[in-house]
Amino acid sequence: MAYHRFPRPGKIETVPTKPFDTPDDLSLAYSPGVAFPCLEIAANRNDVYKYTGRGNIVAVISNGTAVLGLGNIGPEAAKPVMEGKALLFKIFAGIDAVDLEINEKDPRRMVEIVRSLAPSFGGINLEDIKAPECFEIENGLVDSCGIPVMHDDQHGTAVIVGAALINALLVQNKRIEDVRVAVNGAGAAAIACTRLICRLGVRHENVVMCDSKGAVRADRQILTPQKAEFATSRTGVETLADAVRGADVFLGLSVADVLTPDMLASMAERPVVFALANPNPEIARDKALATRRDLVYATGRSDYPNQINNVLGFPYIFRGALDCRASRISEEMKVAAANAIAELARRPVPASVRRLYPGEHLAFGAEYILPKPYDHRLLTSVSPAVVRAAMESGVAQVPVDDLEAYGRRLSRFVGATLKRIRHQ
Repeated sequence: MAYHRFPRPGKIETVPTKPFDTPDDLSLAYSPGVAFPCLEIAANRNDVYKYTGRGNIVAVISNGTAVLGLGNIGPEAAKPVMEGKALLFKIFAGIDAVDLEINEKDPRRMVEIVRSLAPSFGGINLEDIKAPECFEIENGLVDSCGIPVMHDDQHGTAVIVGAALINALLVQNKRIEDVRVAVNGAGAAAIACTRLICRLGVRHENVVMCDSKGAVRADRQILTPQKAEFATSRTGVETLADAVRGADVFLGLSVADVLTPDMLASMAERPVVFALANPNPEIARDKALATRRDLVYATGRSDYPNQINNVLGFPYIFRGALDCRASRISEEMKVAAANAIAELARRPVPASVRRLYPGEHLAFGAEYILPKPYDHRLLTSVSPAVVRAAMESGVAQVPVDDLEAYGRRLSRFVGATLKRIRHQ
């Protein structure tokens, strides 16, 4: 509480980027000098990126209906989280972010409000909005704003899960197209994660999704369109226990303690368990390891190895999207980000990163399938991959001709960040 309150409340502030010391400075910053860029932008709307900070500003937007594990606590109570997200954008990718907490639950009204604000920003990060409304809100904005829009609870989580799965299957010597996957949870994150791992190679027919009623079956009378997408017709699969029996992968985005030791014991050899319920996972780490010594285990917690942490993705995805002025975040960009994150974890970890994590074993293997959040190479690995994918998928409005030079520019930001960390 002291961290959030002192020496001044909150975690972010606005600072000027131009001189302001003299009357002449003020006449340039505001009136009459500001009229000149206004007229240029009025003549060519794209010049807003030339004369203002729009191209480096992301709005972090929530209505507070699904905040962390706290639920529908309202927009005011969501503000500490959104401020924290803005801080992460800045420190990891140099992006200026503004948090906007909107007191509106109706998805159509939310779309109208956010769309009306879009000209202020280069991108929009939706956060902590409950399902199924989040699907309608994101879909309504992606197709109409002309700037990158991403619901991070869905797609940010999916990118990191995808990267972790790529590497976990390498460790377990399994091919992604062969594995059977049991997904527990059918909310926004679960749907997005399942869609992305299928794009990475998991066969749709090898997935069984479960919700609080058991396996999501095609013969269930009432299904949302999102659940219907992954409804199974497989006979003899009614419960979570049925779904995990013989499965290679368990992906949990649900509630604590639903995966029992007996269920884990029934999985295939060399299983992968991603127990991502927070703060308490679907099966506790010590219980999972006591049951199966041959598994790769990950959670959403920072006090265990293999944390599935969205900060490994969203700053760098938006950095790349802003830098090529992408009109949207395409599926190809998400896949590229997942592959880049996975590839980075397989590289040797430099001493500058090891110093930040004393006592941890940072070498690719069962307890290190993802980079650490303070691995400065994420920016120079993920953002160029995102830019390349944006150009190849046709959504980059300002292509980056020289990706090597772009990487060097990002390296300069990394150098300044490392210098700041060393002096703390």
